[in-house]
Amino acid sequence: MQKIFHHSDRGENSKVPFRLNIILTVVGVLFAILIIQLGYLQVINGNQYKAEVSRSDNSVKYGNVQRGMIYDSTGRVLVGNKAHQAIQYTKGLSVTSADLYKIANTLGKYLTVDTSALTPRQEADFYLANADNLKKVSSSITFPKGSSTSEQYVLELQKVMNDKLYDTDKATKNAATIFQKMSGSYQLSTTYIKTTNVTNKEIAEIGEHLDEMPGVQIGDSWTREYPNGNAIQSIVGTVSSEKVGLPSDRINTLLAEGYSRNDSVGQSYLEEKYESTLRGSKSQTLIKGGSLDKAVKQYGGQKGDNLQLTINSEFEKKIQSLVEEADQGTGNSTGAYAVVMNPNTGGIIGLAGVSRDPETGKETPNALGTINSSIVMGSVVKGAMISGALMDKVITPTNSTLTDKPILTGGIRKASWFNQDGNHDIALDASTALEVSSNSYMMQLAMKEAKFNYVEGGALTMNPDVFNIMRGYFNQFGLGVYTGIDLPGETKGIQGPSGSANIGKALDLSYGNYDAYTPMQIAQYISTIANGGYRIEPHIVQSIRASSKSGKLGRVKYTVTPTVLNKIDMTAAQRKVVTDGFYKVVHGTNEYRTGITLNTVKPSISAKTGTAQTFYSSGKKGSKPVETVTLSLGSFAPSDDPQVVVVVAIPNLPSNAESNNIDLAQKIYQAYWKYVQSDSGLK
Repeated sequence: MQKIFHHSDRGENSKVPFRLNIILTVVGVLFAILIIQLGYLQVINGNQYKAEVSRSDNSVKYGNVQRGMIYDSTGRVLVGNKAHQAIQYTKGLSVTSADLYKIANTLGKYLTVDTSALTPRQEADFYLANADNLKKVSSSITFPKGSSTSEQYVLELQKVMNDKLYDTDKATKNAATIFQKMSGSYQLSTTYIKTTNVTNKEIAEIGEHLDEMPGVQIGDSWTREYPNGNAIQSIVGTVSSEKVGLPSDRINTLLAEGYSRNDSVGQSYLEEKYESTLRGSKSQTLIKGGSLDKAVKQYGGQKGDNLQLTINSEFEKKIQSLVEEADQGTGNSTGAYAVVMNPNTGGIIGLAGVSRDPETGKETPNALGTINSSIVMGSVVKGAMISGALMDKVITPTNSTLTDKPILTGGIRKASWFNQDGNHDIALDASTALEVSSNSYMMQLAMKEAKFNYVEGGALTMNPDVFNIMRGYFNQFGLGVYTGIDLPGETKGIQGPSGSANIGKALDLSYGNYDAYTPMQIAQYISTIANGGYRIEPHIVQSIRASSKSGKLGRVKYTVTPTVLNKIDMTAAQRKVVTDGFYKVVHGTNEYRTGITLNTVKPSISAKTGTAQTFYSSGKKGSKPVETVTLSLGSFAPSDDPQVVVVVAIPNLPSNAESNNIDLAQKIYQAYWKYVQSDSGLK
């Protein structure tokens, strides 16, 4: 029989493979997309996803390193590190209060810690860390409906503290203190449980039971030590201990910078200013899978870099003792200060100071009084007054003669120390006026700068702008402005009121008996005169240095170079007027020269003495101010090649004191040539 194919059957059959082809094509495209995506994930972004997985499974624990040390200019250690065996704790992941409670009680059997800082709240926290105690307390309280867990815990704490449910025996307090230290740490952060005075017995017993106390470790800690005496702390500052931890006023900032709560950190002066240099970089240990048992040290950390100072430690100790001797048994004296500085670099070779309570006679080392104690210095500033008058052209190097005589104006009489009665009127040029320390000469310069025509006995109607004129010149030398020293806490001094109502004080300002300056400002001013007119920023840090393999000073990583703040616009002839005057103070021939007793010191000294009439008041009700005198001196040596500046200031001495400043300066020079620099070949 002949089979008959219908046209419609052939059409249906042809559609099947066509549809299969479409399906296969779509499936093929999807497979291709899948393969491309897998390749993209594994090849292109594989490392990224591995890192994500690693981050979720692995963590990094950071460990402390030794702090950088501080050395003097000769390489002697001023601030070092003393190593101690310490007991540490690293909190693992998912550690509960109950876990900490168990560890603290176990560790407390073998380790004794200081419990003096333990608070009732902390004792209550420890009590409630025991599940049985928590259940008992909780069952005795009716909590407000809808209260949160944290709100309920507050009520539980109050119950424990109000009823004093916690134990107060010695062993419990010991364990509670350990618990408090542990609970205050973050996951995978290491905290110190005990940093010093860990006994050999404690080390041995803890070592035998470490497997019972997950996270407890025997490690090292460091505290600062001062091989050349603790007095240097008044300059370099202090470091917080691991026991105290981060300073409360900076804790958020420091935590954001990667510190742990119990890290040591510089908290004053150089230790704080150079914290980033001294701190070093922490060690890093990889904690695999969050297990402290699977730890791999990735980076051993690096000890902090070291500071080398411009200070000579032997000389520093000597001048500190000299300053303290100069201030002993001196009535209402409020202290004594000395600054020794290289005038050509700004390097501080020595700082010394002592504060004194006149009521009790108690003295306290205070080297930083050289930058934050404002003192009316007296005639020592007259070199700046002469310089200003020369720059203002009211006198010239060849035309500067004026007659010293008492100034009578506005009903006030002011005179030089040697011419109080007006019977010793003498003609003085600018250099000789410095030599004999003429107040009258300086007052006449002030009136000339104010373009005031002085008439004896007449009213003092000077333009009050004279305050700004004189202070403007003083500022150029560093008087009344920040010196820029690399120590925090510097003050600008004290500026007395100006204006027409105080115009008579402008005369006092001209000879240094009005505004108050710091000894460091005087040192910068004298250095500016000594080095030819460059006001250089003082500095106490000489360089930043790495540590050698032996642990000693290594290579220089950074050296502090002199920073010139401004140049005094004086000619060589004008500068010579001032330097000649300073030389004459010591080596001149006038019978009234004020520094004669320094003329036997070699190498040659140039100087300007200062005497200010001052008053001391105890502040007690009914007490009257006592008349005192402040003695100061600014100097440099050798006179023909200045290499060192010595400044001293002793405020509120008895009114009959005369040579305390000169005597102290002479002893400091002797110490300088002995401990710092040889005077061989110097004139």
